[in-house]
Amino acid sequence: MAHTSCSVLGCTTQHSTIHSLPASEDLLVQWIHFIYDGNVPARVGKRLYVCANHFLTDCFQNLGQVNAGLAKRLLLVEGAVPTVRGSTVEEVTASTSRLVDRVHHVACQTDPPSTRKIGTQLSMKTLQPHFRSTGTQKTVSCTDVGVGTSAVAFSASLPTQIKRPCKRRRLEQEEKEEEEEEENPLEGSSVDIEEPHDSTYDPADTLTESADVTMEYSTPVHKTPTYIVYESCLMELFEVCPVCKRECDVQRRKLGTFLSVEQRCPHCEFSRKWNSQPIVGSTPAGNLQLSTAVYATGASFFKLEKIFRAMQLKMFHYDSFRRHVRMYIEPAIVHRWKTAQTAMLEQLSEQQSVILGGDLRVYSPGHSAKFGSYTMMDLRSNTVIDLQLVQSNEVGGSYHMEKEGLKRSLAVLEDRGVTIDSIVTDRHPQIQKFLREANIMHYYDVWHMEKGLSKKLLKISQNKECEKLKKWLLSIKNHIYWTAASSTSGPERAAKWMSILNHVQDIHTHEDPVFPQCLHPTRTSRDKSKWLTAGTTAFCRLEKVLTNKRVLKDVEKLSPHYQTSSLEAFHSVILRFAPKSVVFPFLGMLCRLYLAALHFNENVGRLQATTSAGEGECTAKPVKEQPTFHYVDEILDLVFEKVFPDPGPYADEVLKISIPEDLSAQFDRPDKKNRTYMP
Repeated sequence: MAHTSCSVLGCTTQHSTIHSLPASEDLLVQWIHFIYDGNVPARVGKRLYVCANHFLTDCFQNLGQVNAGLAKRLLLVEGAVPTVRGSTVEEVTASTSRLVDRVHHVACQTDPPSTRKIGTQLSMKTLQPHFRSTGTQKTVSCTDVGVGTSAVAFSASLPTQIKRPCKRRRLEQEEKEEEEEEENPLEGSSVDIEEPHDSTYDPADTLTESADVTMEYSTPVHKTPTYIVYESCLMELFEVCPVCKRECDVQRRKLGTFLSVEQRCPHCEFSRKWNSQPIVGSTPAGNLQLSTAVYATGASFFKLEKIFRAMQLKMFHYDSFRRHVRMYIEPAIVHRWKTAQTAMLEQLSEQQSVILGGDLRVYSPGHSAKFGSYTMMDLRSNTVIDLQLVQSNEVGGSYHMEKEGLKRSLAVLEDRGVTIDSIVTDRHPQIQKFLREANIMHYYDVWHMEKGLSKKLLKISQNKECEKLKKWLLSIKNHIYWTAASSTSGPERAAKWMSILNHVQDIHTHEDPVFPQCLHPTRTSRDKSKWLTAGTTAFCRLEKVLTNKRVLKDVEKLSPHYQTSSLEAFHSVILRFAPKSVVFPFLGMLCRLYLAALHFNENVGRLQATTSAGEGECTAKPVKEQPTFHYVDEILDLVFEKVFPDPGPYADEVLKISIPEDLSAQFDRPDKKNRTYMP
């Protein structure tokens, strides 16, 4: 009732602190006697007006809110009676003016009180006890709650006395609640519980000396636990005004996984704003975190989108995902791999010699190869130390990819000062010639050679005249591995390899002085039909395969120590991050190779899993411990803490990568109007 004169005799106050007369008859008589000093007139209107100067401080229930700037009008407690002299409102206001003089953050008037965290997505103001006047309702307004902040509860600034329970009783109650939560975490409330304050509590005492108070998170935003919250359950918290208990107007704004709720009460003008996620710059943290998690774990955005659609979970568009990938995620992955590679190469450069393994993996989304990834591995530690991605149009075809990848990897190792002892690869002719000219010791992987010979012998054994060879296939396969592992020189490997032709005829002495006889003890065969006879079709065809000129030459160069089996295992890991059925751009393919290498190197040293008693289980295949994904956490930290605030240096690192033009760039795109379609 602004601009209304005070009814007290001699008081000429006209301002917004005038309070109207309540409708209670008993209280009406008290007010009339007070105003007219017992001289009750014959006719008195049911509405008299008294200004705030005639009330004591304990007559107001929201004096602290008015002083703190959270409310515009004072509210009287029930049964409040004015006094003859002016109240000490001005004195109290002067004594508490330090609350108003403080400069606060736009999103929070005071620092939050101490809380006991149980877990909630809402601000503390949302779920606190509500206070409302039983007398005449007055207007109360509140500043909006900012992103990721907890506004101070109304009760923190109320002068009402709050009875504080004894310390022992309160601790016992908290221990009881914690025990109940451990037994069944689904029962009970999951909110932030505010510790009660007594009447002497002053929110201004918790402020720092700095003029600008900004809320900080105890943990990074991307490490905060998240939950699935249904919209209907969430909106229940905003339907009713916490001040006047009436229905409110609620507006929702959505951006991908982000939800912003703005609540406004049309009755008491209360308003607040709540965000489901913190805002990093101008990007919701959840959107960026989800994009990074999908990419870094090798998941498919489109499969995840189907899952979200089935669960009615809100999801951002693919264009937003690609923008996150291009600007923040791929630069972070490139930087993470380069940092790890630099550390590995520095360690290798301090060694006298390094034994390497190399192999190419071809990607053929269609009928022809598009990419070839060449992997260089340290065979002593089984860690990937370099990756080279070659596109077919760079070298004139897929046949030359392996040589080009090897040349690039050797150039990187040479620049870092790594001394190479030997390299173990497959029997690619171009690789043989290149390493021979580079004067680098070259060994062949046993598995690659055994696989080629086994295929030829299996095909021969399917002939009716050569069925006896089926009994020798496994023995010949084992003989290849034994020849490579037990020999120290090329001639010794060749002599042991040729001994198999006498052995299959039940002849165990040989003419070659390097290996004169078999090393196994003399035995009497139970199945004499398995032995082959010289001059038969089966023996002649076997002899032709085993004594081939190229085979004898390659046997001498079989690797006697390390093999490339770990490389093949790494190739299977790549399928998790870059399936051959999916077409990726050059940079996207390279980043997925880096992720596969980070995952492989982190988990290459896993031990065999054990039981609860600490014993290993007897299985046909050793069961390893569960893999770890620390590299994903490191990439998330890098994205949120370094790349997102300043993406420039990381983007420059990506620009240094030589990216070839697309395969389709050499062709002209036909005009749609001139296209012809086959019937």
